[in-house]
Amino acid sequence: MKTTPLIASLLLVTGLGVSLGFAPQNTPGATTAAPQPTTTHSYEIDSVHSTALFRVHHLGAGRFYGRFNTLDGTIEHTPGSERGLAFDVTIPIESVDTNNASLDGHLKSPDFFNAREFEAMTFKSTSARRTAEDRYDVTGDLSIHGVTKTITVPVELTGSADLGRGRRGGFETHFTIKRSEYGMTYGVSNGMLGDETLIIVSMEGKAK
Repeated sequence: MKTTPLIASLLLVTGLGVSLGFAPQNTPGATTAAPQPTTTHSYEIDSVHSTALFRVHHLGAGRFYGRFNTLDGTIEHTPGSERGLAFDVTIPIESVDTNNASLDGHLKSPDFFNAREFEAMTFKSTSARRTAEDRYDVTGDLSIHGVTKTITVPVELTGSADLGRGRRGGFETHFTIKRSEYGMTYGVSNGMLGDETLIIVSMEGKAK
């Protein structure tokens, strides 16, 4: 067979590629890289930089806000995990603050939280599910006024960083409960105070 200049050139290039190691290699038993291990961050709640707010409808008119000044507990967060978020939070009733001493005392009385008998409200998560980037649905047991109910709340990861003072993680949730379901019915039947109560909790955790 007569070899044309074009074919000869192609054969030369192919041979050069083989000699330089550019030819396809048969690599038996190719393996997939192992997934990188995830790290769980364990935090203690920084009460100074954390806030718990509540809001109720007052006398059919305004929306009244109050807060609790102390949050204690722990947070476990595993970035990248579908279920890697857990909370164990305690809020002492004595830390309630409405900027009015008389109202604070009423909220601590048996009409509302009954702080003498029930010193704190707590939330302890039992499961979590990531719904989007930095967002989770967290299920757990909420205990208020001696009543415990299982609820699911949306939680946002607001940030995670170490800026030279140890790792910090921020988390925030907004959810609504009916306070009558927790035995606090004062003012509900006559409409003086709303039953539905908005709860906003913003937590900053510091690495243990």
